[in-house]
Amino acid sequence: MLVLGIETSCDETAAAVVRDDRTILADVVLSQLEDHRPFGGIVPEIAARAHLEHVDRLVAEAMRRAGIGFAGLDAVAATGGPGLIGGVMVGVMTGKAIALAAGKPFLAVNHLEGHALTARLTHDLPFPYLLLLASGGHCQLLAVLGVGSYRRLGTTIDDAAGEAFDKVAKMVGLGYPGGPQVQAWAARGDAARFALPRPMKGKPGCDFSFSGLKNAVRLLVESLPRPLSGTDAADICAGFQAAVADSIADRTRRAVGLMQRQWPDCRHLVVAGGVAANSALRATLEGIAGETGLTFLAPPLGLCTDNAAMIAWAGLERFRLGLTDSLDFAPRPRWPLDPDAPKARGAGVKA
Repeated sequence: MLVLGIETSCDETAAAVVRDDRTILADVVLSQLEDHRPFGGIVPEIAARAHLEHVDRLVAEAMRRAGIGFAGLDAVAATGGPGLIGGVMVGVMTGKAIALAAGKPFLAVNHLEGHALTARLTHDLPFPYLLLLASGGHCQLLAVLGVGSYRRLGTTIDDAAGEAFDKVAKMVGLGYPGGPQVQAWAARGDAARFALPRPMKGKPGCDFSFSGLKNAVRLLVESLPRPLSGTDAADICAGFQAAVADSIADRTRRAVGLMQRQWPDCRHLVVAGGVAANSALRATLEGIAGETGLTFLAPPLGLCTDNAAMIAWAGLERFRLGLTDSLDFAPRPRWPLDPDAPKARGAGVKA
């Protein structure tokens, strides 16, 4: 069984072909990083135009690398949301057109479900497992119980972790995207020099908050001589990264407790999303897993950030269960994995 996946929800245009034995036959990703770097963040209109300009070429390249034609596919999957709606529309319309022309079923995939099921693509992981999904647009703790079956244990009540990394990098005067820059500078900084808050630490529940931490960094930067010295910048990055890791660790420990009480057959703690590329956070989560008797798992870095292989795989998992979508599917800027979870305040564009 072969599925073509298309991903256009944010600032990567991607296409991939995945087989049901978990083999990725082709995985092509075009980053728009240079298009958005001058603006210090993603500009939705620029992203949508770039998707429109490149998606056909990337699909053709993925099919070429896979060595098949559209007739050889079993289904076509595209990210149907959540995300920047202009980009989502480009991918959905492309997927629909291919499905219609080739006479294949169409699958609209929730972008978050793509991240949630990546561990099953890379490690054939059994359900259930606990997932920390952290990126520029979302930060959630989820009980992954099955395809299409998720329970949200915690979410951000304001900003996402990745968004906070980007904003702090901008405050300190580093480049975009902020995550890799902050991690690199933090490696040579003193995390203990500045006292920064650990939002939500010790509080009931598993929700996150990063706006107060971000504001504390802003006030700290304003209190220091400008321009910041290299030492100041490195120490701020180290302190901020440590604060994020401590906050996430506290929330994750609580989620592990909930998970083990409600689903005692859970054996794995998984991290996915762009922030999962942060080595300090990975080390923290690996320690929590060891403390609580779970096995820690993180997909390869290339499959943590946005990609089409995860979309193809999530589509394939749904297709095997007989779940397909009609060609009148409407792209969704918001699409929660757990529709029964209480609405979160200001949880980010992809929450």
